[in-house]
Amino acid sequence: MGQEITSSNFTEADIAEFQRRLIVETRLLESWFKEGVFDSHGDLGGLELEACILDQAGEPAPLNQQLLAGLDDQFVVPELATFNVEINTTPRQLQADALDRMFAELQGIWRECNGRAESLSARMGMVGILPSLRQADLSLENMSPLNRYRALNDQVFKLRRGQPVELHIDGRETLDLCHDDVMLESAATSFQIHLQVAANQAAKLYNLSKIVSAPMVALSANSPYLFGRSLWDETRIPLFEQSISVGASDLTKRVSFGIRYLYQSMMENFSANLQRYPVLLPRLMDEPVERLAHLRLHNGTIWRWNRPLIGFNERQQPHLRIEHRVVPAGPTLPDMIANAAFYFGLVTGLAEQYQQPEREMGFIRARSNFYQAARFGLQSQLYWFGWQSIPADQLITEHLLPIAKTGLLLLNIDPISVAYWLGIVEARVRRGLNGADWQKQWVANYGLDMQGLTLAYLERQESGKPVHEWSV
Repeated sequence: MGQEITSSNFTEADIAEFQRRLIVETRLLESWFKEGVFDSHGDLGGLELEACILDQAGEPAPLNQQLLAGLDDQFVVPELATFNVEINTTPRQLQADALDRMFAELQGIWRECNGRAESLSARMGMVGILPSLRQADLSLENMSPLNRYRALNDQVFKLRRGQPVELHIDGRETLDLCHDDVMLESAATSFQIHLQVAANQAAKLYNLSKIVSAPMVALSANSPYLFGRSLWDETRIPLFEQSISVGASDLTKRVSFGIRYLYQSMMENFSANLQRYPVLLPRLMDEPVERLAHLRLHNGTIWRWNRPLIGFNERQQPHLRIEHRVVPAGPTLPDMIANAAFYFGLVTGLAEQYQQPEREMGFIRARSNFYQAARFGLQSQLYWFGWQSIPADQLITEHLLPIAKTGLLLLNIDPISVAYWLGIVEARVRRGLNGADWQKQWVANYGLDMQGLTLAYLERQESGKPVHEWSV
């Protein structure tokens, strides 16, 4: 989805030709899985941060074109809304001081963005859903001027036969509304964690990424409010799922947790892409079939919470990645690197501990856990291996943090680094104060003032202290 297109207008012939090429590329990919041609190196990590640009009053500032022009940084790119940008980092082998280097790189880019924002009388923010956001901000006038976004909007509403998006979220309060374009999606900002995996471990690590999605959401939840309503601790999840909805069936949802684990390989995902999902962006590209250009573009229009990716190394050999999309942006850079450390360590440690983890945790339980964690965060009750029901905070501190520590040490991450980053997670969970909890406590103290909440949040975010150290 990061690829720009030359036009937002497509014909039936374009769609048919794209589908034909998609079939050819899917068959080629299937042969690669059978022949084992993938890069065998795993344990590389990368990060993406979706961030907001705000004015001095804490409201969205539609300035991403001006900010990007001043930066001229290939790692910072536009997002759907003109008040959002995406920041990317360099993929790194997960060893030694990799986590510290990830933090240093992300911090450096963040400072550059803030410096440029200041020159525009603006400031940067990172939060799953901006509390001060209003539905009126999510208009086509605030869509980034890129053909791919116009085409996405056109094609989604073509599949919806022109019917508006109907958003219904039932949480601590209830929110019902209609929206006439895809801009609802831009209310949700994420911190996406990438893990390159060896082909012989890919299915297990993909399934584990689904299993750990619930505790990852519980410890990182940071989206309790939307348009002034108190909803789920991670309201971003039902918001995003409904904002790109083109069908009611679990088989055709563009944003979903999925319908089952993988049985053998990630090829099952790409076969499902071909069989179940209509083409959204039929851009025809003059690329060799071996680049899988159409297959990768199509995959980019299916937003699984754990998304399989195909990439290529410097030798043009294909590799496999998992994009773990469940974590919201914020509250701070240290919090997010700690979240990434926990994910990398946890899936690595569990993969070492269980040969077939999906036998220990049924898919229906993993999916139920995910939505339970999104609703209630650290206060959720989760089922874990052995069908044991356990509070999320207890599960994380007593069971999962030791496994994550073991996993990071297996990756040869420096022990001091392991202790530091996992220590942030432990302190947050023991205090019971993730971003969602802090926002709810602020509102309990000061009232339902979304602009005041945003400004108080930004003030603490800019201190650089992780959320468990924030005052309320």
